[in-house]
Amino acid sequence: MTDSAASRADGLPLETFTYDDAIVRKFTLATFIWGFVAMLVGVYIAIELAYPKANLGLPWFSFGRLRPLHTNAAIFAFAGNAIFAAVYYSVQRLCKTRMYSDVLSNLHFWGWQLIIVSAALTLPFGFTQGKEYAELEWPIDLAIAVVWVGFFGTNLMLTLINRRERHLYVAIWFYIASVVTVAVLHVFNSLVMVAGPLKSYSWYAGVQDAFIQWWYGHNAVAFFLTTPFLGLMYYFLPKAAERPVFSYKLSIIHFWSLVFIYIWAGPHHLHYTALPSWASTLGMVFSVMLWMPSWGGMINGLLTLRGAWHKVAADPILKFFVVAVTFYGMSTFEGPLLSVKSVNSLSHYTDWTIGHVHAGTLGWNGFLAFGMIYWLLPRLYQTDLWSKKLCSAHFWIGTLGIFMYWLSMYAAGITQGLMWRAFDETGSLAYPEFIETVTRLIPMYWIRAAGGALFLLGVVLMGVNFFMTWKNRPKEYAKATHQAPPLAKKYKPEAAYSSDLENVVGMGKKLDEITSLSWHRRWEGRPVKFTLWVVVAVSIASLFEAIPTWLVESNRETIASVKPYTPLELVGRDIYISEGCYTCHSQMIRPMRHETERYGEYSKPGEFVYDHPFQWGSRRIGPDLHRVGGVRNHLWHWDHFNNPPDITPGSIMPPYPWLLVDDLDYDVIPSRVRAMTMIGVPYSKEDVTQGIEMAREQAALIAAEMEEQGGPAASETKDKKVIALIAYLQRLGTDLLNPVEEEEPADGAEGGE
Repeated sequence: MTDSAASRADGLPLETFTYDDAIVRKFTLATFIWGFVAMLVGVYIAIELAYPKANLGLPWFSFGRLRPLHTNAAIFAFAGNAIFAAVYYSVQRLCKTRMYSDVLSNLHFWGWQLIIVSAALTLPFGFTQGKEYAELEWPIDLAIAVVWVGFFGTNLMLTLINRRERHLYVAIWFYIASVVTVAVLHVFNSLVMVAGPLKSYSWYAGVQDAFIQWWYGHNAVAFFLTTPFLGLMYYFLPKAAERPVFSYKLSIIHFWSLVFIYIWAGPHHLHYTALPSWASTLGMVFSVMLWMPSWGGMINGLLTLRGAWHKVAADPILKFFVVAVTFYGMSTFEGPLLSVKSVNSLSHYTDWTIGHVHAGTLGWNGFLAFGMIYWLLPRLYQTDLWSKKLCSAHFWIGTLGIFMYWLSMYAAGITQGLMWRAFDETGSLAYPEFIETVTRLIPMYWIRAAGGALFLLGVVLMGVNFFMTWKNRPKEYAKATHQAPPLAKKYKPEAAYSSDLENVVGMGKKLDEITSLSWHRRWEGRPVKFTLWVVVAVSIASLFEAIPTWLVESNRETIASVKPYTPLELVGRDIYISEGCYTCHSQMIRPMRHETERYGEYSKPGEFVYDHPFQWGSRRIGPDLHRVGGVRNHLWHWDHFNNPPDITPGSIMPPYPWLLVDDLDYDVIPSRVRAMTMIGVPYSKEDVTQGIEMAREQAALIAAEMEEQGGPAASETKDKKVIALIAYLQRLGTDLLNPVEEEEPADGAEGGE
């Protein structure tokens, strides 16, 4: 007996309702449009790495400004809209009800698109917080919170509360975890002090900021690019294969272990840095543990196809799903591998990480989204998919593109890591000049760009199929009506047991597997209680890692000689961030011989106490800059920004001519210094009131010294943006009075080689 039949036996009347597919059509179209934009920008910046002149000498097209645009478009625009399309389509059917509010649905759609457009307008103009995957400035952050929690979260939870189906299917568990955890991550990582209409400083500094950022950054991958897509997999893969999910028990184990373990793993991004060793080690341990629940999900997905593998050979949609789940398995094996300290010491800061990330985003998120779109198109537009052959061509071209990208970045990353740490027979660095590594990678960068172009071509083919399917739609969509009784107030487990997958593929489930987990079935009938348990699961790990980082004195070391940046250096640092220099350069010398030989004394936690935000970086396309201060004169930096290849033949750093001609806005200094004082930086009252005069004096001094070195007249350069940037670079790493005696090596410093 089904739920519906049981309810009718209780005398509850059937209710008639329709589903809102219009909102699903909107999100599906937005997924394609923003996917095309994200991939196009990705290919463009990939070409820029191999051929820097591709930026046309324009600031808005420079790699440092466009790379954050690419990542935000791929994650929040493409993947985000795919998530929303999946949620709005599946939740209505799994709950046997229309979304709670059409108004909230549309506010969510248009609000999210406005956020994306705002990102596209601000990031190329240099308005950024300088934190990976969290670059958007504070007004946009506020909008994200309103749209995600106020519109999307509220609409979803009220829909679940007003559902007609007692059982919350596994896909909904993952949706709930995603909504709750992303909200927590976004709010706490976005705490800032406002310094202007589009300018803010992170509330956290140095080590604490790094910890919070990678607590957010890793779990943004977890709860934006993993858990909602697992929900998508659990719904659309069984529907496409017309097979029930392989194991109900495995789905429970997979879900709770993933939600609890994932949140601990973020610090593994900071091995051998100034972060306390215990924190990164804890992140590593949980990252390795994460392999098990991740593969539990992969196994559940692939074994769902038991008895349906013959369909995979003929159906390109199932091919997309199978390859996506396979890439999920490969990425979630490699992720824990890269978190192991010995492996991470080689892979970190290299293109190996880039290959790993793109295997997941292109293979797992991209192909799963494409498979969902192809499955949805005939149902949303009530006509046949225009061309199954074109769909198949997209699959093969996209797969080839992924492998070209993936393998070229692996080769590039391992080449980088081995060359950086190589010593010759005399004990000296085998490749002392960083540029030697850069020039070796150019062919691999071209292969990467070609692979990305093939992936983009596949998206174009999908666009043709999308358009032609839409063109063949009926003049008016038929509005199918559905009937179901309202949710019975009294919970009857025996009624719920018999229709575990009825809403998904129209098939029953073995009662012995379900009845043995009746406690969980009761949770699944109570969405508020279920959500609270998710909050508990993600909060335990977050608090356990965060509290000691703030309260234990040894984790907040200070160095007496480290002083705040001068007003001019502070503005120069803001320019460094706005130009996206952190996307190519790190400011973190790890305690490993090959790094200290190349860059100088390893970085200390106390050196970053006034860094809001931190700038340790996650990739070295160019050399580390933490000890660059005073190494070269001012004129060298001026000429380097004007045309890098003139200074370093073979350099792929683009020129920054606009910095040499654009005037520095001194008027922003008081508000920025004042904002920094409000988050604990010990500026004096004179620094605020006389900051402009102090900055002008320092700028004039630098310009005069540069003129003495053979540069242009000081009167022509002293007020240019590049002078402030030079002031900041010349300050880096110069605060230590006696770095060897000032502090003992951080814990774990001996294990890097």
